Amino acid sequence: MSPILKRPVAFLVLLAALAAPILAQEKKPALTLESIQVEPASPGPGTLCHLSVTLSNSGERTASALEFVVKINGRELAAYKDRLYLKPVEPGAPREIHLYNFWSTESSRPAPADGKLTLEVTLTRAAWMQKETKDGAEVWSAAGQVEGLPVTKTVTLKMGKASP
Repeated sequence: MSPILKRPVAFLVLLAALAAPILAQEKKPALTLESIQVEPASPGPGTLCHLSVTLSNSGERTASALEFVVKINGRELAAYKDRLYLKPVEPGAPREIHLYNFWSTESSRPAPADGKLTLEVTLTRAAWMQKETKDGAEVWSAAGQVEGLPVTKTVTLKMGKASP
């Protein structure tokens, strides 16, 4: 190979070696599920549980029109089908979103034999929002889908004893 061709080839090899770690990193979505909160933390059978999640928005706009899928021990809860949460999640600060309550056990979902209740929450969709004032009223409109979704978080609860 001629000396003239060796330099560009060496440069391209060096450039590829430097760029590989940057390209290999996964881009974190702008809207993330930071945590899942369940009260009580160790529910007994037949206990009404309060569910909330904390979302963080590292984007530049407000996000809303949030769609969730919630599963308990692998079984999807029907209450979340075709539902949107219109809570605004402002950029830069975490936002707690209260989701539907659920029962630790139901006739179709008895207490697990291993005593563990695995709760999986997936944020499947969200939209960037634009706010404007028209005729003295605040109007919110979708300004595109949030990229990088769905995101999922799982928490496993140890079931407590039944209440007397």
